[in-house]
Parts: sequence; structure tokens; C-alpha cells
Amino acid sequence: MHAQTDSTPGITQAPFGTLPDGAQVTQFTLVNRHGMTVKILDFGGIITQIHVPDRDGRFADVALGFDELAPYLGESPYFGALIGRYGNRIAKGRFVIGSHKYELATNNGNNHLHGGNRGFDKVLWQASVEGRDLRLRYFSKDGEEGYPGNLQADVVYSLTNDNEIAVRFSATTDQPTPVNLTQHSYFNLAGIEGCGDILGHELVIDAAGFIPIDAESIPLGHVQPVEGTPFDFRRARTIGSQIGAQDRQLANGQGYDHCFVLDRPAGSRALRRAVRVRDPGSGRVLELLTQEPGVQFYSGNFLDGKLAGKGCAYPFRGGFAIEPEHFPDSPNQPAFPNTILQPGQTYATESRFRFSVEN
Repeated sequence: MHAQTDSTPGITQAPFGTLPDGAQVTQFTLVNRHGMTVKILDFGGIITQIHVPDRDGRFADVALGFDELAPYLGESPYFGALIGRYGNRIAKGRFVIGSHKYELATNNGNNHLHGGNRGFDKVLWQASVEGRDLRLRYFSKDGEEGYPGNLQADVVYSLTNDNEIAVRFSATTDQPTPVNLTQHSYFNLAGIEGCGDILGHELVIDAAGFIPIDAESIPLGHVQPVEGTPFDFRRARTIGSQIGAQDRQLANGQGYDHCFVLDRPAGSRALRRAVRVRDPGSGRVLELLTQEPGVQFYSGNFLDGKLAGKGCAYPFRGGFAIEPEHFPDSPNQPAFPNTILQPGQTYATESRFRFSVEN
């Protein structure tokens, strides 16, 4: 595809189906002056399409997803979605704040994952177009999915003329509560119409350490150096180069499904590069810039060809996710950075997904 049908810069909207309760879901189309196109739902804040050019100027959709609403309502693996209240896992679905013990849904084996049975990926957000920004708001009531406090969450999506998708999160609460919001798009920079895997993509992660996990993907509570392990992506190498290595951590994750501890000055909240991915065939490059201390790199280990959308049955390792975040299970891990939002504080974080080409 050489050009996009929605080629006028700005934001337009169109219906994208109806929820079981009769509520209308809307898809917003963001286009920049270069023709890059991003489509986003008010349901789950889901990015359904990302069209970017290759080195020859040919556009392709690089985001895994579906053509219609129904698959997003089912057991979708969080394709393109906003994740909350807590991205990643909380061990046994339990945590303590002060003298209060809280119980969450255990929707991932024995553990809590990505906000529970009906996390922020499964709710209808209130959408408004503000110039070149799409603002999504969601009010999460006290006790929703077991979390304490009324939480007002805001997410602003922007598509810049630098071919960046900027994602700005903010939240406030009236009770102490864990908050760890993220964006969970899956990418294949070769373009999804090829239905290939991502093992030949070249990856750089600016991290000298990662968080090892047990067989249930719960952190062991410390940071392990990447030096001398299959997790060393400080210099570019392909995702597939060591994914089949005999390694306990790769076995526990069934591939890469780990939080990397980003290299940055202590206490720094600057927006810094965390990840760079390049597809040699197309020349497409994706860089993640974030204020977060970690990024979950997931190599699509549970894709198996059974999920199909937009003309592709998504194969094993047919997409990767790079989720900017605080660390998994932080409410139960005192050595990890704090993720408890207090009344009177404002949770605020920004990440940017920057697309370019390299000849």
C-alpha cells in the first residue's frame, strides 16, 4: 500500500460496533502530515492499526489486532490495549497497604494479571478530541476488581509529525492504591499482512539488568545482570538469536517475557530511549522512549495461529510487545520502586513509540 485512505491530517471518527449493553464503540483515526495513520478505540483505548512506510515508502499495518469488535471482547491477548490498574502480575492477587489486606482476581493461574477479569482493556473510556490529541478518561470505582479507592485515569494519545505515538498517562485517587498503567501493542515491523514471525527483528534494550521470574512469572525479588545471558540486548542482535538457548529464565517465560531494568540515573524522570527494534527486510525502525524505570519485553510466546485478524492468523512469535512500566509485583516487593499512589498525588508518565526507516 503506497498511501492511506485517511490521508488528511487530523482526527476523524467512525462507529466500530456495539457492546453487549448497547453502548456504541467508536474508532478514531489519527493521521499526520506524512500519512502515518493510527486507529484507536474508545473501548480499552485499543490501538487497532498503525500504518507506517518502509524504506521504499510503502505503507503497511504493523500492529496486531482485529477488524471488528467481537474478538476484543473475548480472550484477546491484550492486543493494542491500555492496561490498568496494574500492568503485569501481582503474586497470588494479594497485597497489603498499611494494616489493610486486599484480594484481587487471580486471572493468570494463581496470580493477578493486567488489572483482573475486567481491566482497563475491557471498559469503555470517555473520549474527546482536543486539537491533535485524543483524550480518554475512565473513572474506576472503589473496589473495582478488588482495588481500593476511586481512581480517575486519563490517557492522551497524540500522533506527532515526527512519526511518534505519544502516550501520556495521569491518575488521581482518594485512597492509597497500586497504579502501574501501560500500553500493550504487539508489533511486527515487516507488516502483518506477511503473517511472519519477529525472530529476525534486530533488538536493542538499554538495560544492564532484568528481573528474573519463577515458573509462574512472578519476580524472584532481585535484579540480575544481563551480562553473559540470552537477555543481553545492549548491542543489536536478533530476537531469535538466543531465544532457544538452554536457560532457566527463558524456560520460565517460555521465551522472553521479562521486565528489563532500564539504564538511567537514579531518580531520573527524563524521557529516554529504552528500546530500538529494526526489521532488516523493510528497514522499519521502532524506538520506545519512556519515563518508566522498566520495560516488559514479550516475544509473542503464546500466539499459536488460532487468533486471526486483518487477513492474518497470528503465528507463534508473530509479534512482540514492549510495555513501559514499573516492575511486576511491586506491592509485594519492598526492594522495587514504589507503585502505591497516595491521595493528593498525581500519577503521571509519558512514553513515545517513534517510527522511522533505515536504509
